[in-house]
Amino acid sequence: MLIAKRRLDAATSPSQHRAKILASNFEEIPITGDIAILAAGLDLHGDPADRFIVATAVAHNATLMTADRALLR
Repeated sequence: MLIAKRRLDAATSPSQHRAKILASNFEEIPITGDIAILAAGLDLHGDPADRFIVATAVAHNATLMTADRALLR
């Protein structure tokens, strides 16, 4: 969606990009029901994708790295 909106430039397709990331030993973490419930209860703006990202990081005690100014606030 960000590529279509021209907010992100990508030399490869999303599926190719994902394959490269997974081949580099990054772990893909699924969104579970517990994460969805946590996301709904966050004191955060309304963007559901941002809520899922933050809730996933919280649920897995992971460091969230972002340049998204709304999340940084």
